[in-house]
Amino acid sequence: MATAAVQSMPTRAIPSSQRVEPGSVNLHVADFSNIKVVKPEDIDKATDEWVSSFNKVIQSSDFAGLSDLFLPEAYWRDHLCLSWNAHTFKDPESMKEFLKKGCRLKNVAVDRSSDFRRPTITGFDGQGKIQGVQTFLTTESDVGRGIGVARLVQHDGKLKAFTLFTSMRELKNHEEAVFGRRPEGVAHGGRPGRKNWQERRIAEENCDDEDPAVLILGAGQGGLTPAARLKMLGVKTLIIDRNERVGDNWRQRYHQLVLHDPVWYDHMPYINFPPHWPIFTPKDKLAEFFESYAKLLELNVWMRTTIKDSKWDEAKKQWTVTLEREKEPGVVETRVIHPKHIIQATGHSGEKNFPSHIPGIKNFKGDRLCHSSEFTGAKMNGNGKKVLVVGCCNSGHDISQDFYEKGYDVTMVQRSSTCVISSEAILKIGLAGLYDEQGPPVEDADLAFWSIPSPVLKNIHQDVTAIQNKHDAKLLEGLEKAGFKLDEGPDGAGLFMKYFQRGGGYYIDVGASQLIIDGKIKMKQGQEIAEILPNGMKFADGSELEADEIIFATGYKNMRTQARTIFGDELADKVTDVWGFDEEGEIRTIWRKTGHPGFWFFGGNLALCRYWSRMIALQIKALEEGICEYSDR
Repeated sequence: MATAAVQSMPTRAIPSSQRVEPGSVNLHVADFSNIKVVKPEDIDKATDEWVSSFNKVIQSSDFAGLSDLFLPEAYWRDHLCLSWNAHTFKDPESMKEFLKKGCRLKNVAVDRSSDFRRPTITGFDGQGKIQGVQTFLTTESDVGRGIGVARLVQHDGKLKAFTLFTSMRELKNHEEAVFGRRPEGVAHGGRPGRKNWQERRIAEENCDDEDPAVLILGAGQGGLTPAARLKMLGVKTLIIDRNERVGDNWRQRYHQLVLHDPVWYDHMPYINFPPHWPIFTPKDKLAEFFESYAKLLELNVWMRTTIKDSKWDEAKKQWTVTLEREKEPGVVETRVIHPKHIIQATGHSGEKNFPSHIPGIKNFKGDRLCHSSEFTGAKMNGNGKKVLVVGCCNSGHDISQDFYEKGYDVTMVQRSSTCVISSEAILKIGLAGLYDEQGPPVEDADLAFWSIPSPVLKNIHQDVTAIQNKHDAKLLEGLEKAGFKLDEGPDGAGLFMKYFQRGGGYYIDVGASQLIIDGKIKMKQGQEIAEILPNGMKFADGSELEADEIIFATGYKNMRTQARTIFGDELADKVTDVWGFDEEGEIRTIWRKTGHPGFWFFGGNLALCRYWSRMIALQIKALEEGICEYSDR
């Protein structure tokens, strides 16, 4: 379905598989059909020749030679090497137009530091139909060093690029304080009154000597990961959170919550999960890891702290923020700080999407009616009490399964279709070879994944989804027979693309699907809710269902909604909507400039936070050092 058509249709008229975040793009699918592959006889020589020619072109003034080095349907994806933003350019002409405004990239070289990185013949699509040379690159720009990935095919007797990826890793003269640049950790003797490590650490965490340059709201993975990156770059950062302990954003969620992503996909910057860690991390175990992570990396965190007032000073390019911090029970401290940057890391979604407008919702007389974010778990010994769970994505399934296991009579209310993939298919097919136990180091896996331009990824995942669906054929057939409405994601590209385009609408099956197939979790399909009754729910077709509890697993609003609540209308009106693709195929606003100087959105799953935390930290460090301006392209 064309983007324009999707945007113009009423939201409920658009198939669930095709819906996007308002204002974003239903990404086009890259076309591989015209690529004819001939493998070079000497891939090392051919790769070196392409790299040498590419360097000559980017060091020229007109960039005309790009047409000889890229296929007409090629993509160049860049994260901070060419500009202070994320871009994807389709075709050589669009590349030339951008570079003519100034090319920061000065040189690339073939990276042969490992077998995985060196030039090799590999498949570029989901089924290996298109093969060519993949090579990692090292890159150098006017201000930084980075890494890249080129995928080259033989065309007209020489290699041409199908995709090129360039990504900054470090700023020159402002490298991370790791390995050979690590701190001494001690101030040796000879100075009266010198403090030991513990005293210095307490003073640093309390911000006794100076205000933080960066204030981060939220101590989940979205707050901890950029704070860790900024720490290594020497940018003083303070995380605040209103909870009691680091990790409470996970501890306080529903009782049976376990990550649906495997451990090798979820590693954190600088500290991987240990080798004995379970494949799927329980919420409380993750909370404990987060708390340890903050301590081990010496991150400055104030819990039980809220923003009472904030104001941006355009002339000084800084914030004035009033904080209220409960240092101990009953003792509240008010502090005014002046950070240059605020990162809102309160989750990549915004406020809960709770349908309080439904008639009768305040008249419910049952045991519990709440949003999934407030659901702490089913009570023991349900004894056949009736539960309605509205929503059929991960939370809705997990909550329904929890209720069933505690003896409740459970009905899921499904209003639109859901993309369902088994956890086994994700592990064995979706992530296999890249994020798995025998895969490359997670840093290499991240680079390989992010090097794929989004339209190409969408094409690949059409094939991947077809293979996964074949693996899950019995499961999917059983769900359809049970009255569960399925879809295959946008343009048949499955879960990954549905997550990026819409932020939801999928379920990774960890057991609830079989309960639906067996009739142990019942289904109410396709009807809008007309009214909440004192003892249940009435639907648009006039049917009614009794309920002792109603849980709305109805997702969340855009991240801007929380920005409006915390910082007011002036800021919220300046920043742009979060999530979904822009016209180039990059995720909108989050991890990037928001439209308001000194204000950033950050969030996502652990893998997204691991990669993009470096990108946001490099942008902030460059601004702090005067290497760039917020207005730079």
